Amino acid sequence: MTAPSLFSTPEPLAARMRPRRLEEYVGQTHLLGAGKALGDAIRRGDVGSIILWGPPGVGKTTLARLIAEYTDRAFVAFSAVTEGVARVREIIAEAEERRGTGRGTILFCDEIHRFNRAQQDAFLPHVERGTVTLIGATTENPSFELNAALLSRTRVYVLEPLTPAEVMVVVDRALEDRERGLGNLELVLTEDGRASLGEASDGDARRALSVLEACAQQVGLRGTIDRNAIAEALARRLPAYDKSGEGHYNLISALHKAIRGSDPQAALYWLARMVEGGEDRLFLARRMVRMAIEDVGLADPNALQVALAAKETYDFLGSPEGELALAHAAVYLATAPKSNRVYVAWKAAMAAAKETPAAPVPIHLRSPASGLLIDLGYGKDYRYAFDDPSAYVVQEYFPEVVKERKYYEPGEFGFEKKIAERLEWWAERARKGSGT
Repeated sequence: MTAPSLFSTPEPLAARMRPRRLEEYVGQTHLLGAGKALGDAIRRGDVGSIILWGPPGVGKTTLARLIAEYTDRAFVAFSAVTEGVARVREIIAEAEERRGTGRGTILFCDEIHRFNRAQQDAFLPHVERGTVTLIGATTENPSFELNAALLSRTRVYVLEPLTPAEVMVVVDRALEDRERGLGNLELVLTEDGRASLGEASDGDARRALSVLEACAQQVGLRGTIDRNAIAEALARRLPAYDKSGEGHYNLISALHKAIRGSDPQAALYWLARMVEGGEDRLFLARRMVRMAIEDVGLADPNALQVALAAKETYDFLGSPEGELALAHAAVYLATAPKSNRVYVAWKAAMAAAKETPAAPVPIHLRSPASGLLIDLGYGKDYRYAFDDPSAYVVQEYFPEVVKERKYYEPGEFGFEKKIAERLEWWAERARKGSGT
C-alpha cells in the first residue's frame, strides 16, 4: 500500500521533529534540569557566549535555536565547513544593524573546531563588544581545538550521548505525531525493533530518526518495523571515533592503560576499537613500542623486540593480516612483567644533567687523543675493566659535583630481578674495594 504523501516533503524527519520548546527537549538534564545553571539562564532569557561540546545528534543545534527563542534574539546559523571569515563579516554587519533596533543576534557556528586559530580570532572583538552572542558547536575537545583567547570569553558545556531510553522517547514522539512525524502512517514498532533501533543509534537521536524514516518508507502504511527492517534500513554502523580528535586520545589512553594494567582482554578490545575506527596502524605500532619501553622496560627486554617486530610485520603484510601482529604485541605487552624503573631513572638523570650542565668530566675518563692531552693527564689512572677476570673494577665514573648518583633501581620481577642481583654483586665488590 502506498505511503502517504508525507514522504514527499524535502525536510527530513529529524528536522521536522526538532523541539520547539525547552520542555520538548530530551536529554542533557545535567545541564537543563531545574536548578542547573544553563537551564535556569535559558529560562531567564539571559545566556552569554558558550561552546556546546558533544557527539553528533545530541541536540547542540536545537539547543542553540531554543536559546535564541528564549532570549528573543535573531538566530543566524553559520558552518565552519562551508563558509569562511567573509561570511562572518556579513553576519556582523547585519548584527550591528539589528543591534541598532534593540535586538540581539545569536551567531551559531557549527563545527567551530574546523576554523583554524587565526580564523577563530575573527570572532573575538565582536563577542567582546556584545555585537553577537556566539554559540559554537563542536564534536571535538575544545581544549585541543579552540584557542585560549576564545575559550576565555566563553563557557563550555558538555553534552552527553542520549541513553537508549531517551532515544526511544524521541522515536515514540515521531511515531505518534500526526503533524510533523509519522503518526498518519500508523506504524507498529516491535519490541525487538525498539531494542535494535536503540542500540544502533549510539545515543544519536538524529541517527535514530533517520533510520526510522527509512524503515517507514520501506514498510509503508500500517507497516511493522522489526529488527529485520531496522537491519535492512540501517547502513553499516560507523564507529563513534574520530582518529584526529577526542576519541583518538581517549581510546589510545584506554589501550595504553589496559596494557600497563596487565589486562590482555581489554587491550585487545581497545586495539580492535581503534582498528575498526580507521586508526593508522603504524601509529598503533609506534605507541606499543613506547609502551614496551615505558611500562615493560627491562622487566622483559624481549617486549621491545616483539613490539618492533609487530611494526615490521605490519609494514610487510599490511591490512588485514598485519593487524594480527599488532594484536600479538598487545597481548605480549599486557601479559609481560612490568617495570617503569628505567623511565623514572631517565627522568632523574635528565634533571641532574640540567642541574649540572658544565660539570667537568673526571680527568681519568677523558680521551687522551693527542700527545698534549696525554701530557695534561687525560686518561691517566683509568682502569680498563677487562684487565680484571670479572670484567669489573672499582672506579669513579661521575663528575665530582654530582651528588645524587642513584637513578636506576631495578624492580623485583622478570629480568630486572637478575639485574638487581648483578648490581648487588658489583656493589659488594665496590664496598670491599673501598674498605667499607
